[in-house]
Amino acid sequence: MRDCLNHRAGFDRVLMAVAATFLTVSGGSALAQDQARSSAAELAIEAAIPRPEPANVPPPSAADIKLDTTATVQDSAKEPVKAEAAPTADKVETKPSDVATTPATEAPKSETAKTEPSKTEPAKTESAKSEPAKADTATAPATPAAPAAATATPASEPLKAASNVPAADQPVAEKLKDIISAKTSRHFDRKNERAAVEKFYGARDYAPVWTQGGSLTAAAKGVIARLKDAASDGLNPADYPVPDFAAATTPDALADAELKLTASMFDYARQAQSGRMHWSQVSADILYPEHPVDPNDVLAKVMTASDASAALDSYNPPHKLYKELKAKLAQLRGQTDGPAIEIAEGPALKYTPARGKKQAEIVVEDPRVPQLRAKLGIAENASDTRYDATVAEAVRKFQDGVEIKATGILDDKTVKALNSPKRDKQIDVVLVNMERWRWLPRDLGVPALGDAYVILNIPDYTLKVMQRGQQAWTTRVVTGKPGQHATPLLTETMKYITVNPTWNVPPSIVYNEYLPALQQDPTVLQRMGLKLEQNRDGSVHISQPPGEANALGRIRFNFPNKFLVYQHDTPDKNLFARDERAFSHGCMRVQNPDQYASVLLNIAMPNEKYTPERVRSMYGKSEIDLKFPTPIPVNITYQTAFVDDGGKLQFRKDVYGRDATMINILKNGRGKDLENVVAHSQPSYSRPATTLPSGVAIANNGGGSSGLNFFERLFGAPTPPPAPIGRRPQQQRVFTR
Repeated sequence: MRDCLNHRAGFDRVLMAVAATFLTVSGGSALAQDQARSSAAELAIEAAIPRPEPANVPPPSAADIKLDTTATVQDSAKEPVKAEAAPTADKVETKPSDVATTPATEAPKSETAKTEPSKTEPAKTESAKSEPAKADTATAPATPAAPAAATATPASEPLKAASNVPAADQPVAEKLKDIISAKTSRHFDRKNERAAVEKFYGARDYAPVWTQGGSLTAAAKGVIARLKDAASDGLNPADYPVPDFAAATTPDALADAELKLTASMFDYARQAQSGRMHWSQVSADILYPEHPVDPNDVLAKVMTASDASAALDSYNPPHKLYKELKAKLAQLRGQTDGPAIEIAEGPALKYTPARGKKQAEIVVEDPRVPQLRAKLGIAENASDTRYDATVAEAVRKFQDGVEIKATGILDDKTVKALNSPKRDKQIDVVLVNMERWRWLPRDLGVPALGDAYVILNIPDYTLKVMQRGQQAWTTRVVTGKPGQHATPLLTETMKYITVNPTWNVPPSIVYNEYLPALQQDPTVLQRMGLKLEQNRDGSVHISQPPGEANALGRIRFNFPNKFLVYQHDTPDKNLFARDERAFSHGCMRVQNPDQYASVLLNIAMPNEKYTPERVRSMYGKSEIDLKFPTPIPVNITYQTAFVDDGGKLQFRKDVYGRDATMINILKNGRGKDLENVVAHSQPSYSRPATTLPSGVAIANNGGGSSGLNFFERLFGAPTPPPAPIGRRPQQQRVFTR
């Protein structure tokens, strides 16, 4: 049997040497160019700004997270194999398809990673031996005689696999080697995890890490404690089973338990960092940057940490608002002490504020109000029986959180809701909000700008500018209507501000709203101050020139994205006075745009000393682009549960139904695998054959608009070519007009 293995090994070395020679002599420069292009492409992807792409293009899947990594073949003439890196003589054979998905940085230093030269010509190459560099593979082309010398390995060499393993752990190490070499897939479904396990355990001669002499190590105890406490971070402990090491009394059982705990650790780290579900399973109008977990990093981080539990916990979001929700989750789950506060039935209670000189403030009194104050967490004037403005506002916020019409009136429906066991629902809402925090980038801001960033919370209709961990400025916003016009959730970078913008009407509004209106009244666009152009291809473009009545107001805040949404001023200010402000077609209207612009400009260009007055002095008829030397991140979020500045847990209405969808996914056990995603698509609109009615004024009939499409008009940049299926669009340069 050993002769057969040696013969096979010698034959494989011939193939390896021939392949190495071919790569070195014939394809070395081409390979280097491919590697350079791969690195450049990787950098481009990292810096990519999503652009419009064809409808129904799926989002990046787990298979798309890493680019082509087949460039792990070492140039043996330039990089000799390091003998000390791998003491084992028998290397783990890995399928080319497995290694092809493993990043180049994960390849063991001591062995040459297997690659797949082509789809039609697979080649198996045994990994290089860990002996001092051989002349047959390091410096000279392969010859038939060279492999013969390489086969002269002492017969005792295979015993080196357990040479550095304590005698008590050698039986377990042998079982681990057998399982990892042949049956790893039963523990690890993902190729990158299998590759990481093969590399990690192979480098330590397959010695176990969770047990020593059959007893749990400190690292094992820390990891097990974290997995069992997963519920405190809104995760499900059942998703990370802990094997029974006490019942594992044989080498087979200990090896099996070893790999099961490693697999659970991988699952925890992946879901803690990226979520139990992928955002694309919730809605097609969500797009956040991927930040997958590298299993090699998990192993290295946990195994070298003085506190393995803390190291594993670090994969949860680091954001302050996430940690505050975690603390509130613990409080909600612990609310079992003390008698429940029941609000008695009675007449409806209403507070009426003063309205000028004619109508004075009307405050009613009721013996139930002190209980109501306690129920709603109003600490001041705890025994006051007056149903005043403070109590009415607290009732209104409670109604809004439980999806009752927010009137501020204590009626029978509100009393019933107050007395209902809402804690379970509140826990569910907190859980899905913690889940959404996992989708966001770990670093929300830009270090060069004092960690500055913009964060907009759709259900709360507020926008905040943050810098150095503090709120620098805030304002009210109007967001998209529920349904087709919902404001998307995304993270992008704001690159410039446009003063006196032209409003280029989105195609969905052109074809679904304005063209039907033209059929009824051919002069409607002219009366609205809109300009109509028909392009050479027959499509219609409608725009509104800069001015006081422009639909975008005086300022547009640009963060180019695939959904074509942005933030802007508006001539219609009355909507900001409403409590619920979901009225737009998807873009976000800002209440105080001149102040917003000055805050952002002072962060991006502190020496320019911008003020709201200076911004307003630019108002006119011509567009002015103010570019940021360093773009500022913009995070559009959906926080229906958050902790306010006073430390109180706040709930907001699930205006887009995102909570309901996510709760359903979690409770039905779907969404555990990030690879199970749905197609991403742009908002749809119908584009019928257009026959403009007679009498319609066309600004440039037949001449088109210099061939510019909507994206070019909107952001002043060329539309990128369609992205490959499953790939994120490449970054494009933004040009000024």
